[in-house]
Amino acid sequence: MRKNNIVIYFVITLFCVFGITSSKLMASEFSAVDNVNIAAVSAPDKKAVTTNSKNSAQLAKPVTYTYTPVKALNLVQNPSAYLNKRVKITAKFDKFSSLGLDYKPAMRSSEKFITFLIRRDDAQNDIPLSELKNFMKRETAEKFIDLETDDVVEYSGLVFSNALGDVWLEVENFKIISSKSKTSPAKTK
Repeated sequence: MRKNNIVIYFVITLFCVFGITSSKLMASEFSAVDNVNIAAVSAPDKKAVTTNSKNSAQLAKPVTYTYTPVKALNLVQNPSAYLNKRVKITAKFDKFSSLGLDYKPAMRSSEKFITFLIRRDDAQNDIPLSELKNFMKRETAEKFIDLETDDVVEYSGLVFSNALGDVWLEVENFKIISSKSKTSPAKTK
């Protein structure tokens, strides 16, 4: 037991007094004992790395999520129950907006995202459901620039926050279910 303590003390003293690092110690040990080239031992095998990355890329499968269909009003009434869950909503589109962008507790940058509002189901008048903040990437939103108020849409995504007691949803999928007529009646004078 004492011999082990003396050896450990001696090694620590060498480290402190002579500034020997563990890599220097290991290098001297390898070259003196086994005549092994340290660079060859520590250099990664490039062929093996390339092969492994190709195999891992082939094995990687696209991630698919399961979305729970939910009514927008139910989601808004209990945002905590849906936090960090993926949901699917069908509703009438109202308009694109900047509501909730750049709000620090639930940060989504106005440079990368835009929000949109849907209509409330429970109102006689056309009232947007502002308690539900839907964030869509700008490049995706540009594909739907022709959306009009009252077009029926279906979208799904992750509820990533319940800041301010509201639902903050990042849209992952978006499609138009039905669109109101694009033709307008001819104006008469």
